Amino acid sequence: MNAILTVAAKEFRDGLRNRWVLAIALIFAVLATGLAYFGAAAAGQIGFTSLSTTIVSLASLAVFIIPLIALMLAYDGLVGEEESGTLLLLLTYPLARWQLLLGKLIGHGSIMAFSTLVGFGSAAVIIATFADNIGWQDMLLPYGLFMLSAILLGWIFVAIAYLISALVAEKSKAAGLALICWFLFVLVFDLGLLGLLVGTQGDVDAELFPYLLLLNPTDIFRLVNISYFADQPLSGLMAVAQHASLQTGTLLAGLLVWLALPVGAALMIFNRRSL
Repeated sequence: MNAILTVAAKEFRDGLRNRWVLAIALIFAVLATGLAYFGAAAAGQIGFTSLSTTIVSLASLAVFIIPLIALMLAYDGLVGEEESGTLLLLLTYPLARWQLLLGKLIGHGSIMAFSTLVGFGSAAVIIATFADNIGWQDMLLPYGLFMLSAILLGWIFVAIAYLISALVAEKSKAAGLALICWFLFVLVFDLGLLGLLVGTQGDVDAELFPYLLLLNPTDIFRLVNISYFADQPLSGLMAVAQHASLQTGTLLAGLLVWLALPVGAALMIFNRRSL
């Protein structure tokens, strides 16, 4: 355990030196505050509006930016070390492969978690301070749930990045696969389900369809953050799944499963990889 924490601490310190932590936190804070303030501009309103609008808008933003940042942060975690020749050096220490992988993964996951807490947390302070109709008591549970699910989403895509890094032998291929994964999970999957609805003219089992969204962690993340706001008007797939009987605990468990799967696959592949 000490070896894992040592590697994790080293990765976190590197993130601090490389300004990753500061940059990610600043991006989250600026975008979250800006979206919360200008989110209702299309309806002719400027300023902090209802909490439900704020959370749903933030979730719509986070589902695009968090996976991309997590993938770009960690896609070269293993293959980059191998290309630079430091991976074999690290493995000469009394350090098992699984300890190295878990340590690096925890380190990058800590960067995402800390940046998410600081970035979105500072936005929460600004919203609660300057919003006339949103107080701390109103924000505590739904906004806390939003940040928890955002951290889990970031960890999932850090784990996917390490799976990619364990699979390929070149950093350029890892970067390409990371971008492909982002497109598949964030854009293509939902377009495919919408195409299924259109192609069948909505003749899809209404009880089965929301469960198809569990095959995509970004959709689970959005479902978690609309579970408190059933009356919030939504569009697209979220409108279809808005009234599905999926409990928040079930959705969070789904995110944990999505976290465990790529971590387990990355460990298995990296242990068998020839260096």
